[in-house]
Amino acid sequence: MKATLRWLWPDTLVGRTVLVLLAGLLLSQLAGVALYSMNRGELASRLGGRQTAERIAGVVKLVEETVEGDRIRVIRAMELPGLHIGWGRNPLFFPGEGELDGTQVVQQELLHRLTGHEVWISTGQLPPFPPPPPGRGETLGPEPSFHPDPPDFDPALRANPGSGPPPGPGMLRRKHPPLTRVAVHLDDGSWLNFVAEVPSEETLWRPRFFGPLSGGLLVVMALSVLAVRRATKPLALLAAAAQRLGRDVTTPPVPIAGPREVRAAAAAFNEMQTRLRRFIEDRTQMIAAISHDLRTPITRLKLRAEFVDDDEQRIKMLSDLDEMEAMIASTLAFARDDAAREVRQPLDLALLLEALCGEFDARFQGPSCVFITAGVSGLKRAFANLLENARKYGGGGEVTLTSEGGQVSVLIEDNGPGIPDIEMERVFAPFYRVESSRNRDTGGTGLGLAVARSAIRAHGGDIILANRPERGLRVTVILPV
Repeated sequence: MKATLRWLWPDTLVGRTVLVLLAGLLLSQLAGVALYSMNRGELASRLGGRQTAERIAGVVKLVEETVEGDRIRVIRAMELPGLHIGWGRNPLFFPGEGELDGTQVVQQELLHRLTGHEVWISTGQLPPFPPPPPGRGETLGPEPSFHPDPPDFDPALRANPGSGPPPGPGMLRRKHPPLTRVAVHLDDGSWLNFVAEVPSEETLWRPRFFGPLSGGLLVVMALSVLAVRRATKPLALLAAAAQRLGRDVTTPPVPIAGPREVRAAAAAFNEMQTRLRRFIEDRTQMIAAISHDLRTPITRLKLRAEFVDDDEQRIKMLSDLDEMEAMIASTLAFARDDAAREVRQPLDLALLLEALCGEFDARFQGPSCVFITAGVSGLKRAFANLLENARKYGGGGEVTLTSEGGQVSVLIEDNGPGIPDIEMERVFAPFYRVESSRNRDTGGTGLGLAVARSAIRAHGGDIILANRPERGLRVTVILPV
């Protein structure tokens, strides 16, 4: 269940905001439709009942004012679709037959408009005509008759007044109920009977109603997507600026624009970038000053070492001083991070790797030409450090270059002893060496991989180390084109 909900919940801020807006809009629309439907049904029932009562009251008054010989003709002329009229000595039904649900409005209106008349009302299908109750049949007049036949009645089931059996249940068999039945006792003792079709509420599930609602929902959703995307655009700019800052601290600051919260975040980001740049510059200047100050005593020590009579000791001293100079130079290069400041230009990576492979006794495989935009010096130093490690620990190695999907991949494999899995990340730390003897000939200065990864990441790529199943180390370098 949680996995399903997690799958339905979008991963982006735009998707989540749009989903919340859409859910709220749908709930409000459904609540509005439900409220409208309830009020609409009640209003339709009241208006339909009032209209039916007005028609019946008008017919009753007109029939009472018409002479008996013309009443059938008047009744035929007054019948309308949904309102059928009969006149006779018996009522269409008697009290207690049928139901009274939904007849309150009609009953109230008829009692108000037909003061002094006996009015019976019920709902439901037309039942068989029962015989008149004792003591009343002789005063009710002729049997009820209905004129003319409505088009949706079954003519074979109609019974003519005065002949044949009395009307049965099929006399007013409708195609679709319900019906309102009204019997009004006229002043002359006869009964005027009505069968009125109850106005049915038109369904809401039709294009005329839900078409505009759906159209409005789509328009609101589209506007919401545009608004949310516009509101979250500064966040994307901040993310892109953070990625650029990870490669180059001298990148231009983020434009301060948008809502107040976004402006505050952009200002804080720019301030952080300024502090980082100042910290790195201060560190670089400090290391440069230290290295400069160390070069002078090292040079003096070299001069003094030349006067040592013992050749073996003199050679060892000069070697140690050379190692110190190399470490100082490597440290200064790493601290300056020249790869991040180097101007980017088109570079044939295949040509560069092929030249380095010839220098470090490695085999090259790949296309003859692959162009990327990069800093030549920084990238050359990074691959030179990697190939030097492959030659030193793996006897040369093999370099494979591939280009696919907007990025290039450089695979450097050697046959050396590899690196313990626990050391895979530690070897990128400055001055860290897996070989613990601290011998420069076997362990180096401990800055080769650190400088290489710093240069590769300054170009937006990365370095991945992995031991080969058979033997040796596999170095994968990924760079964007």
